[in-house]
Amino acid sequence: MRQLPPLSLYIHVPWCIRKCPYCDFNSHTASRELPEADYVAALLSDLDSEREQAYGRVIQTIFIGGGTPSLLSAQAYEQLFEGLQQRLAFATDIEITLEANPGTFEADRFAAYRTLGINRLSMGIQSFNDLHLQKLGRIHDSAQAKAAITAARTAGFDNLNLDLMHGLPGQSLADALEDINTALSFNPPHLSWYQLTIEPNTEFYKRPPALPEDETLWDIQDAGQQRLAAAGFAHYEISAFAQPGKQARHNLNYWQFGDYLGIGAGAHGKVSKRDNNGQIHATRRWKTRQPSDYLNPDKAFLAGSNDIASTEMGLECLMNALRLRAGITVERFEQRTGQTLASVAEPIAKAKAMGLLEVGEDIRATERGQQYLNELLGLFL
Repeated sequence: MRQLPPLSLYIHVPWCIRKCPYCDFNSHTASRELPEADYVAALLSDLDSEREQAYGRVIQTIFIGGGTPSLLSAQAYEQLFEGLQQRLAFATDIEITLEANPGTFEADRFAAYRTLGINRLSMGIQSFNDLHLQKLGRIHDSAQAKAAITAARTAGFDNLNLDLMHGLPGQSLADALEDINTALSFNPPHLSWYQLTIEPNTEFYKRPPALPEDETLWDIQDAGQQRLAAAGFAHYEISAFAQPGKQARHNLNYWQFGDYLGIGAGAHGKVSKRDNNGQIHATRRWKTRQPSDYLNPDKAFLAGSNDIASTEMGLECLMNALRLRAGITVERFEQRTGQTLASVAEPIAKAKAMGLLEVGEDIRATERGQQYLNELLGLFL
């Protein structure tokens, strides 16, 4: 009998002090006083509506994303985690990640987060160059970024991710490498290093900045990857690099087509269940986006859901898994989807013929496939 995939929990906090011009996430400018107590109560009520999906299952990882989750006080998270533990079973080695921005940090708050059981921080640094931070619309400067990392370390966060962006307006190869070297000086176990892209419904889309030429972007990508490899970081996902054993477990579960509950304004989830015949079916669920609607007791948390057709399971799985350098094992593909490789034989054949994919015990992108990942993934649409 097929086993259900591992189960994670995603919690969305939708507020930021200021919306960044490149950001297309569900984030909203915070008022002077956040409705912390009301939002925590709404999150737990939302979870109550999802509990059937988690019955008898253990939560392996939690990721609190945003927005800027570090805007919420330690008292709010204490109330939240009390409610979560009353409703869910946590794995003994659960990974609990909270996103934090340097412009909102307080050293005492970081220590309190750690005491509550949050054991991984993901810090939105983006750059250590003050000019580039200004162009990105960030509210922190380089000194605040460095102070926040130091405060996180002092608070006991040895599992730490730093977010860095490259391909920034006016950024040179030397600038990009300086950002990486500064980040490495803090010895973080994990780095997210990704290229700035211009997304619809952002200020940068309306008023595009001048970005580096393609040749410079390529040089930055190549040199940055070499620098991180030399520092002992494995490039395990398209924009994620980790020291041995420090990959983000929550993200790995997501990319390997695991299950995750989603609570909070605009949160998404994907949950599997077994029918009376032992067959596993997966459903995607998403929540209302506007915080005012989410907090309105007369409105439903759930904005919509759809069952993933069995014929689409293989395609959806590979659309996720091929972002990982290791791809996914054939055994896990079949376990998670209930399909054999025959269900995706046509796109696999095309990708192999183009030199983008290799299939053995694992299904993974070739070096060429990693360079042209969008083209590879497009074959599975």
